[in-house]
Formats: sequence, structure tokens, C-alpha cells
Amino acid sequence: MDPLVHSFKTDISNIELPSQFNYPFYYQPHELAVLAAQQLQAYLEQQYQWFVANGTQEAGKMFGVLVVQDEKRNLGFLAGFSGKLGGETTQEHFVPPVYQLERVDQFFKQETDKLDAVTKQIAALENDPVNIQLIADYNAKAIAQTESLEREQERIKAIKRERRRLLKREKAVMETEAFKSFEARQRQLSLNNNFFLKEYEVYLEDKIATLKNQFESLQLELENLRSKRRKGSLWLQDWLFDEYNFLNARKETQNVKELFKNRIPDVPPAGTGDCAAPKMLQYAYAQNLKPITMAEFWYGPSPASKVRSHGNFYPACRSKCEPVLEFMLQGLDVEDNPLLENPAVDKELDIIFEDEHMLAVHKPAEFLSVAGKSITDSVQTRMKAKYPNATGPMIVHRLDMSTSGILLVAKTMEAYHHLQQQFLKRTVEKRYVAVLNGHLEKESGFIDLPLRVDLDNRPCQLVDFEFGKSARTRFEVIERNDHKTKVHFFPITGRTHQLRVHAAHVDGLNAPIVGDDLYGTTDSRLHLHAEQIIFEHPLSRKRITLNVPAPFDFTA
Repeated sequence: MDPLVHSFKTDISNIELPSQFNYPFYYQPHELAVLAAQQLQAYLEQQYQWFVANGTQEAGKMFGVLVVQDEKRNLGFLAGFSGKLGGETTQEHFVPPVYQLERVDQFFKQETDKLDAVTKQIAALENDPVNIQLIADYNAKAIAQTESLEREQERIKAIKRERRRLLKREKAVMETEAFKSFEARQRQLSLNNNFFLKEYEVYLEDKIATLKNQFESLQLELENLRSKRRKGSLWLQDWLFDEYNFLNARKETQNVKELFKNRIPDVPPAGTGDCAAPKMLQYAYAQNLKPITMAEFWYGPSPASKVRSHGNFYPACRSKCEPVLEFMLQGLDVEDNPLLENPAVDKELDIIFEDEHMLAVHKPAEFLSVAGKSITDSVQTRMKAKYPNATGPMIVHRLDMSTSGILLVAKTMEAYHHLQQQFLKRTVEKRYVAVLNGHLEKESGFIDLPLRVDLDNRPCQLVDFEFGKSARTRFEVIERNDHKTKVHFFPITGRTHQLRVHAAHVDGLNAPIVGDDLYGTTDSRLHLHAEQIIFEHPLSRKRITLNVPAPFDFTA
């Protein structure tokens, strides 16, 4: 058998094969994929050069397993990794990259060596003590010049203000002809001041002209080198994409640039085709192996930004892999995309409060707050159908589709604006109840982790202290058992997936919410419920408190 097709070390004779290949962007791993992943993880545990301090691979990484069947119907599995492992694109035990290694690696190394040489030139210029001193001297002189000019401008402005007051006083006491002469002299003095200011600005510029020329010359040299590196990198990436020709189950071939041609953006993101899934499928098709089922898992430490737990299974990334896998899976019998199925069918919205201005509903889990791209059934569409004479958007705030709980709905535009302002000013008090996978030691606390969307894997969010939006949550422990913790969450801000990320992230509570299929592991449902809300009624201005108990239990 092919040395890269690994035999199962456990008896799999009684395991039934899946009837369809799993949809890679939302799946429960098949038993065969779980066994393959466990076997691969056991192999990784024996590779002492990786995932240790000062090793060749310290950071965690996404790995994949693809269960395959050969022409004699023998089962085995392929193993793959995303990107590089230990700084290399190829490693023993794992499938190779999609492109032709012999042709690409030598040329790619030559070109990357050129780019590395440019990077070294940039670093040499930036770290040169003479240049460091030049930049410091110029910045100090430029700041001093600006401050001197601003002081002189303020002095002349003060003189002008005093001159206007003087003209006003003298006009009241002087004869007309005498005042005209006086006013002309003052106007000339003002022109003299303006001329002096321009001359002073030229004088200050001349003082640092030599230093400025040296500084600008250095900046131009650095920018030219950075531009050269940037253009070279883009050219090399484009050249490399010409080598990414993917196969599908029908043995058809398509280049990666063609796969992205009619998408936005129409250029493949860097790293497209280097994930585990396309590499494993490419190898299977090339070796006449039939894909049976696939799974990807994270191994090693969690990254600083994303929520990744050691050993957990994750779906394929969308921005890089969706166009590629849509093509590569053609010819296979693949499960339907469950995300296109309406999960709210046969679910009802219970009205827990209503008057002529507004109402509040209990939204079940797996029910959209507003219509999505593929599924239109939502709280918003049902409310508009139920109240055709209502004005305004109606939905004042949102809950994640998987989160159950109280949702406020406005019947009039006036009520909508009043309620919306309360959310914007954060005067609405919200309390969520959640069950976490993990034992929290602290009784209460505060989480402050800024969030932004993961551009490679929407709708997931990631922690980003540079570009993320402020996201703050207070929590209190209600109850514990050996494996789980029940908590109250009090969100101060209302970012997408805020409570889910704050619970799961290693710098948050490091305990994902039970049933979180994005940041933890799946269960019967997401155990997160918006159980209480306190707000001001849009007409009476009275504070109203609404409660709906959580529809899930806290059990061991």
C-alpha cells in the first residue's frame, strides 16, 4: 500500500461507512475520522522536535485526516497539515503540497532568497546607528520647528486681536480723516507681521534643510526597497498560484485563479491551497483513492487571537477553502449544506409582553433574529407578517441564531428610536445564563478582550488588541460541578459572539459554552440564554423587568 496511506491500528471491521462524504464547513466527525485523528495525534506526541519550547514548531497547527478506500476496497487514511510544519512544506508521514514539488521548490527558494535579501537591506538601513540618530535628530528638530512657528503665530494673532480692540476704541474718539490715516498705518503693520511670519517660516525651514534632505533621502530609499519587496512578493504569489491546479473526483482540473475569478475578492488570498483538506483530496485523486470522510483538528497551543483548543475538531476555513473545496468535491456524493436548511421550521415565538407600542418575544435557539442571505425566516419577518401596520425596522437588537432568550420588538418608529437609544447609551440591563465546559475558580470577574471578525473564517470572531472593537463582559458563578460551571453573564458591550469568545478564549474564561459549535464542541444546543432584560418603556418611561427561565438544565 502507498506509504502515505496509513492503516488503522484498531479493528474497524464493524464500523459502518458513511453514506455520504461530510460537508467540510459544518460536520460531526465520523467514527472512522475520529479514530484516524486519534492515531495521528499519537504519532504527533512522539515527535519531540515539535510543539516544545525552542523546537522547530512551537505554535499550534491545524491537521487533517482523510479516510480513503483503494481500488481493492481497503481502508486507510491520509494525514495533512496546513501551511508549513517545522518550517517545511513537506514532512514524512504527511501528503505533499498541491503543486509539483520539484518544479516549484527550487525556483520558489531562489525568489524568496531575493526577497529575503531585500528584507535584510531594509533591516540594515533601519538598524544602522547613523540612520537611527538621523531619524531622531530630524524628528526632534521638526517638532521644535513646528513649536517655534506655532508660538510666533500665536504672538501675531494676539497682536491682531489687540489691534482690532485699539481700532474700535480709536474710532469712537478720533476724527474721520485722522482715523482713516491711523487705520491705514495699522493695516500696514498687519501686513508687515504677515510678511515677517512667512520669512520666519522660511528661516526655520532653512535651518533644518540639510537634515531634512538626508531624512527624506533615507525614507525614499526605504520606501523603494519596501515597494520592491511588495511587488516581488505579489509577483511570486501570482506565479505560485499558476502552479495550483486542483483535481476533483471526476478527474477534472481547475487552476486556483479561475476558481476565484467570479468572486469578491477575485484574487485568491495568500496561502490558498495550503490547508490540510485540499492537499489530502488532491493526493487521494492523484493516487486513485476514494475519499470516504474527512476531519480537521487543532493540535498544540492556542494562538493569541483565535479560539483553538488542543484536540478539538474544526470546519474548513471559508475564505481560502470554500471555492477550492466546492470544485474538488464535485463528483462525490456530499451531504447537503446544513446551514442552508431553515432550523426555525415548526418553532414558535412566545410573546411575553405586549402593548400598542412594543412587545417582547422569547426567541428559541437556532432561530434567526433577522433574515439572512439564504434563510429569510426570522423573528423580523414573522413580526412584520403578524403586524403589517407596524412602522420602522421593528427589531431593536439581536441575539445570535443559536442563543435563546428575550428579544424586544418595536411596533412604531417612535418606540424603535427610544428603545434603540437605550441600547446605544447602554442603559438597558441584560443578564444571560450559560453553562460552561470547565471548572471556574473565580467567583466573579471582568473580561476585556476586543473583537473583530475573522476575515478568513466568517462569522467567527477573533481577539485583536490593535483593530478590534471594545468588548467587555462581567460574569458571576452560580453553580459548579466536577466538569461544568453555570454562570451569569452581564455584557457591557454587545459585539457579535462576544459572550461565546469571552468564555472560550484562553485569555477569557478558557471554558467554552456547552454546545458551542464554533468555539467549543457541539451538543444538543448552545447553552446560552438571554434570561432577563430591564429597560425603560418608550411611552410610560417606567422601568420594566422581563424574565424567561433558561430552557436547559445544569447537570453533571
